[in-house]
Amino acid sequence: MKEYRSADVRNEIKSTPSVIGTGTGTDGSTPQKKTFKRLIRNAVLELRITTLDEDGYGTARSEDGMTLRVNGALPGDQVSTVIDHVAGGTAFCHVRKLLQPSPLRSKRPPCGESADCCGCPLIAMKYTEQKVWKRGMILSELAKFPELSGITVHQLLSPDSLIHYRTTAKLTVAGKFSEPFIGIYRRASHDVYDLEECPLHHPLINRVVDAVRKGIKKGKVPVYNPQSRMGLLRYLVVRVSVHEKKAMVVFVTSKRSYNEIHHLGRFVQEQVPEIEVISQNVNSSEGNVILGPKEFFLTPKQHLTERVGEISFRISPRSFFQVNNSGANLIYNQVRDWAVLEGSETVLDLYCGIGGIALFLAQEAREVIGVEVVEEAVADARLNAKINNIKNSRFEAGDVAIILEEMAEDRQKVDVVVLNPPRKGCDSNVLERVRALSPRTVIYVSCSPSTLARDLVVLKSFGYLCREIQPVDMFPQTVHVENVARLERVV
Repeated sequence: MKEYRSADVRNEIKSTPSVIGTGTGTDGSTPQKKTFKRLIRNAVLELRITTLDEDGYGTARSEDGMTLRVNGALPGDQVSTVIDHVAGGTAFCHVRKLLQPSPLRSKRPPCGESADCCGCPLIAMKYTEQKVWKRGMILSELAKFPELSGITVHQLLSPDSLIHYRTTAKLTVAGKFSEPFIGIYRRASHDVYDLEECPLHHPLINRVVDAVRKGIKKGKVPVYNPQSRMGLLRYLVVRVSVHEKKAMVVFVTSKRSYNEIHHLGRFVQEQVPEIEVISQNVNSSEGNVILGPKEFFLTPKQHLTERVGEISFRISPRSFFQVNNSGANLIYNQVRDWAVLEGSETVLDLYCGIGGIALFLAQEAREVIGVEVVEEAVADARLNAKINNIKNSRFEAGDVAIILEEMAEDRQKVDVVVLNPPRKGCDSNVLERVRALSPRTVIYVSCSPSTLARDLVVLKSFGYLCREIQPVDMFPQTVHVENVARLERVV
């Protein structure tokens, strides 16, 4: 394990292990229940993991009611753990040693460092069990609302690849030029875990990361330190076009400083000839937003082209695009199937991004209208429609609620509405204004089972009944799951 720690290194652990939870001990016996009264940082506990929470933490509970959340643990594991910190009634831990593995564990997981990295909480779990757990999570959220009984939740659809599916990586650069760390923050910390061969990243991303690490050392590129606010290179963004088999590299720096980045870019492109686009993005802010406002291209080409199904998409450094092409294809096709278009319909795609779903539906609709608050995304959507010679689509930039209100005032006829909001779901006024348009069908694409369930209750009160939900495993090995819900107007 290679990890850059911005905080103090953990103190030497000297605490005596205590057993919390019930179950069979490592010697086959049933351990005595003990009350651990001093749950403090660096204490060592022996736990029987009982459940897996929505964030992918294995959980146990002490006899005095404290919840223990353990990175890298699965239900049925017996583990020796170390407390990292205690907050309120919860202790956050990491696995010190796996004493007895759960039957849910895969014998050959794709990654042997998952308990340290914690970026893919389910990667040690058998994939068949991952699917069961994710569907169970959806059912659990629906069960919180009696109004949602009777909804059919189908078995998960899985993408073509369960590993190496991520085509975009946004990575933090830390350490020093003599020993750079390129990776992700560990949970609940500012410690950067160095990713060398991430099994979820497209292989081309891993090659680029390796080349950048070598280039930083060779060129002695100053690495940014957020505490001292000194240094140059802050983040590395890599995007891959599966269709073109090409890569884009974005170096995010604290200032322009052309010379170092120019030489780094040239070195990396020599190491990985598949790189066609290199950009320097300048971000001098003190926040945790990755991309800054200024972009400088080091290559003549400034975009990649990707395909999902029959639709081509132009990808620039700032474009939002699904990181799993196969998973996106499953979602787009599911939406199209449930829209049941015959060529005479008007479709409204809300939170349309760069137009992925809208352009899929435009092939079978009379007209598709896309609405998105991010102006850059709308510009990309219009360009993508032009690239694909799709002339029956139009895209508007602005607040979704305001545009819906204007459409209702204009008595705009809409047959199908597609909702694809961010994780927080839809504001109630958006759902009210969807009702005012009286579409026959609403299709809700959600990345959050909890906010989906909440909004389905609201839509039911407006006369839209959810018939079925199709989960799509867009992000295997993680706790995330996408859902496509079909609702019909019943009153």
